This record gives sequence, structure tokens and C-alpha cells, in this order.
Amino acid sequence: MDDFGTGYSSLGYLTRFPFSKIKIDQSFLRGEQSARSRALVHGILALGDSLGMTTIAEGVETEQQLADLGRHGCMLAQGFLIGRPLPFDAVTKFIAAHEAQLREHPYAIGK
Repeated sequence: MDDFGTGYSSLGYLTRFPFSKIKIDQSFLRGEQSARSRALVHGILALGDSLGMTTIAEGVETEQQLADLGRHGCMLAQGFLIGRPLPFDAVTKFIAAHEAQLREHPYAIGK
């Protein structure tokens, strides 16, 4: 489920549909990094874990965000820290350039 926690992505859908992954909306990571927003992210991670779902964090832009997510069990992330958007024809070149690194650390693309 994309953009979990916003709009039509609600808790009710988790009981009605067989999702295997939820993606934390970037709005929870960007902007104000208050204790409240971090608590919500940690709660979403705990919820995903308790339901046996993979949780992906969207909008990761700082090492601190990535470290905090990792400490709370988030193993997948998207965002400018991981890699910038690429045109389709550049994806193959990017993967080839980082192939060895991907084998060793599959979640550290571009690092």
C-alpha cells in the first residue's frame, strides 16, 4: 500500500486486502522532525512488523533519518539520500556501475 497514513490509505484497508508491503508516506519524514512525527513512523513500522509486512520509508533525505529508521527495523528506503530519480535509459548504467556494491549491501544503492 503506497502512501500509508494519508488520504485513502487507512488502517481499514489492511484488514480488507492482502497487502504484503506498506510504504510510509514521505510527509511523515519531511519537514518538522518532531517527537510526534517520529512516534508515528515508529508506530507504522511496529504495525507492519506485527502484521508480517515489509515496510518501506519514502522520502529519506538524511543519514540521521536512515539511521533512525534502521534502528526501528525499517530495512527498505527510497529518497534522495539513496539515489536521485533517473531517466529510464540511465537505470541500466546506474545498476551496472553499482553492481558489486549491490551484491554486498543490497539496500545501499549509490552510497
